[in-house]
Amino acid sequence: MNTDKSTSKAATKDAQQCAKEHTLGTYSSEDITFLLSALSPEEIEAYYTPTNDKERLIQQGIAHYSDMLSRESKPDERYLNIFQQAVTRFGQRMGEDIARLARQLSNRVEGPITLLSLVRAGVPVGVLIHRALQALGRESTHYGISIIRDRGIDANALKHVLTMHDASSVVFVDGWTGKGAISDELESSIATHAHLGIQPRLVTLADPAGRAWLSASCEDWLIPSGILGSTVSGLVSRSVLREGWQTSNEFHACAQLDYLADHDHSKQFVDTIHAHTLEALAAASDNSSNQQSKDKTDTTSTDVATRAKAVITTIGKEFNIDNINRIKPGIAEATRAVLRRVPERIIVSSKDEEDLAALVHLAKQAGVYIDERGKSIAPYRAITIIANRGKLNNNNNG
Repeated sequence: MNTDKSTSKAATKDAQQCAKEHTLGTYSSEDITFLLSALSPEEIEAYYTPTNDKERLIQQGIAHYSDMLSRESKPDERYLNIFQQAVTRFGQRMGEDIARLARQLSNRVEGPITLLSLVRAGVPVGVLIHRALQALGRESTHYGISIIRDRGIDANALKHVLTMHDASSVVFVDGWTGKGAISDELESSIATHAHLGIQPRLVTLADPAGRAWLSASCEDWLIPSGILGSTVSGLVSRSVLREGWQTSNEFHACAQLDYLADHDHSKQFVDTIHAHTLEALAAASDNSSNQQSKDKTDTTSTDVATRAKAVITTIGKEFNIDNINRIKPGIAEATRAVLRRVPERIIVSSKDEEDLAALVHLAKQAGVYIDERGKSIAPYRAITIIANRGKLNNNNNG
């Protein structure tokens, strides 16, 4: 163990008690344990902020995005149909990619594997990799953990994990990379806590930014879970920070959105994709795991990262954006930005692409201009630009 157990246990006493008192999420306890503190109903209401107010507060540097939550609504019938169509079209691909990631992880990590999924986008992917590893006969444990840009990863949660698991077993999971901001935050946070002995190994389904340690591809594709929020992530909200979090022994906090229980697709979704994963595992031979380089897959080449950075730089200059956090690239990130932010415009390769149907639907609902650019935005296929609502503050802008 790469940490002092007595110190870690003392430091995480409150956090462990919190984990016992609050069973979060709607997944099976065998699928994931959320290392998050549950907000009370009164706290949840206090965190809810109208989207326009939230945008102004963030961009004027009055509040950090982790100080507020957007109220999530149930998907309308048209949007839900788009999600179901995405599952039908891409369920098999997602299952096969999960199987490939699990085989590669099994080859790279000796002994038990501890998956730390970054809440929320990493959670469905982590559940599926966890199941796949178990199907391969590997010992796997899966947790949901918070990471917040400009604030770091939940150190209390990390210390809690290390009271039970070796640092060398830890792998982080996210759904995709956009600009690579979370990759930067993960690397920075782990460097700050270097004494814990954890490596910032990030696993994703898609890595158009070229920043993951291991990814199934660098393609910006329609990951079905990427276009829903809590209703495919166990009904937990994005994580937030309580006042005094810097000195607290609690985990980062979240809301459990029970009012959306009738619209929860979390279990059904992972069950559907897992069936495809099992088929892929059964069909694969022992030597078909697409062996890659020791440290990185071919998808995380310098060329991919260079192209992605160039696109972001070009867009920033064209629209005079002095903080790239207003640029949300990639299908999933662009879609989520429309759901919970104030978009100025949406740039797409083609608004007629079926993969972009959910994004185009939301844009039309919100009256947001859609700007077609063809392959000039590759490796991305969609980019949302957040509206300017005040003087930007690099330390606070979401």
